[in-house]
Amino acid sequence: MKIALAAAAAVLTLASAVATAGTCTENADEKKLAGAARTSFLKKCEKDASAACETSAKEKKLSGAAKDSHVKKCTKDAVGG
Repeated sequence: MKIALAAAAAVLTLASAVATAGTCTENADEKKLAGAARTSFLKKCEKDASAACETSAKEKKLSGAAKDSHVKKCTKDAVGG
């Protein structure tokens, strides 16, 4: 149980960091990433954002199409572009 709470806290921290730090695309631009480094950064950032959005949907007790829609929009907003 403690591990699950710690993981949830980490995801929420990441979600707030993503929200305040701009989108993944903006962060990649700020870091002047290109090529494979940019692709790798964006892939990891999108994965992390998706996990944070899944947690957000769970907290809101969403399921089915509502959950899918929330996660899709939330992830798209976090990734940018």
